[in-house]
Amino acid sequence: MCAIVGIADLRGGARAGASLVAAMTATLAHRGPDGSRVAMMGAPDSPHLTFGFRRLAILDLGSGARDYADESGRLRAICNGEIYNAPEIRKDLVARGHRLETSCDTEVIPHLYEEHGLEFVSRLNGMFAFAIFDARGQRLVLGRDRAGEKPLYYVERGDALLFASEIKALLAIRPTRARCNAAALPEFLATRFVSGDETLFEGVRKLRPGHVLSWSAAE
Repeated sequence: MCAIVGIADLRGGARAGASLVAAMTATLAHRGPDGSRVAMMGAPDSPHLTFGFRRLAILDLGSGARDYADESGRLRAICNGEIYNAPEIRKDLVARGHRLETSCDTEVIPHLYEEHGLEFVSRLNGMFAFAIFDARGQRLVLGRDRAGEKPLYYVERGDALLFASEIKALLAIRPTRARCNAAALPEFLATRFVSGDETLFEGVRKLRPGHVLSWSAAE
């Protein structure tokens, strides 16, 4: 299944501790038994993203749990899922002069974003939830596949945005006990589902299928 988690601070505040992200990542070990990583993108005194990744090895078995970058290194991406049309995208990117180092489908994401900006998501065919960190643009971009097969949840906390493949990873590091979202409870009891971007937990939202969240220091 794989899983991604992260804490982004795009306003230059206190650096997110790797131990917090490691704790988030540990709660999702069942989604990725073949590899784990916690790393940071961005310089210490500038906007940065600390991310965690759990990997279930299916494609490009030798790559391990990692992020992928464009040639300049300013764009870095992590992804849970599979990009079905990655071979076709890769061929087009190479023809445009891009250099890709592996056969992993995730590697096409930062290069495609570099070419087309936020519109690049419409060119992806697959099941995925991704995060892109744009160091130069001081921006975090989260995206999810159209069918919503791969989940992605997020919380805004002060000057930081936290995201994860499962809610339990976000609750694991909350300073206070999680509270029920009473407004969403009637719908859940009636349909066993919560529509829109709400969840049953107060303050925790889900990225809706086929949607992109762009979060920057200026927003």
